[in-house]
Amino acid sequence: MSPRNPLRADPGADRVVPPSGFTASLVLFTAAAMAFLAVFTLALALAAGRLAEEWDSALARSATLRISAPEGQMADQTRTALTLLQQTPGIASARALDDDEQRALLEPWFGPDLPVDDLPVPRLIAIEETDDGFDPDGLRLRLQAEVPGAVLDTHDRWRRPLIEAASRLRLLGWAAISLIGAVTAAMVTLAARAALAANAQVIAVLRLVGATDAYIAGAFVRRFTLRTLTGAAVGTVLGVVAVALMPSGGEAGGFLTDLRFAGWHWALPVLFPPLAALVAWAATRSAARRVLGGLS
Repeated sequence: MSPRNPLRADPGADRVVPPSGFTASLVLFTAAAMAFLAVFTLALALAAGRLAEEWDSALARSATLRISAPEGQMADQTRTALTLLQQTPGIASARALDDDEQRALLEPWFGPDLPVDDLPVPRLIAIEETDDGFDPDGLRLRLQAEVPGAVLDTHDRWRRPLIEAASRLRLLGWAAISLIGAVTAAMVTLAARAALAANAQVIAVLRLVGATDAYIAGAFVRRFTLRTLTGAAVGTVLGVVAVALMPSGGEAGGFLTDLRFAGWHWALPVLFPPLAALVAWAATRSAARRVLGGLS
């Protein structure tokens, strides 16, 4: 018998590889479960990447000036600081927050009835930078001379750890997808080896009637590849539906409320079934060669 395409239908393959049984159910379930997990892991990795980009773009061009001064000097120091900021190259705009805005910022910690007027709350000035940015060290020196009660916060001390954490979470997601592929390959390999060992007598008879190892291996490769492709397709569809049903927080959404795909990312899960089939093809082919070689 001559070698055949492992993915082409062959009636003889049903006599070599049982169409049902434990190995068939194991491969189908494993492929579906791994594809389902891979879709969620991909959504996690992409959401982490979007979060890092949003934090970087939102915070990289913003800064805050905090002014602490006696009540009689607060207004004068605020006006001086605003004038100085407007004259600083690299600053697009500077605006002092009013009492209502500062009360809204403090409300999550102190409640809605915080008496801002009666407390020595520092005055905050929101700064927006231009694309070129400004020199923070030079600005601090000017503020120290003209507005001694001002403290410049460029958000770097907490922006960088947040972005780094989101980037590491994205890297962890891609590593998890690779691990899912490795687990799929391992499970398919075990299932293929079990099926080959269980059909040792059938394989021996096929060899006696002239079947080559390439024909026998091709039958196993075809059946396990198609099982994996079917299971991965089912798991991918279920995973995409589950991700689509996840709540979206819109503009105010955070990481956990925006665990979804965006734009062309919805097309990426389509790659999982053929990739899973490719992994199964390679794993089954390798397992068939080893087992058939041992049965010689």
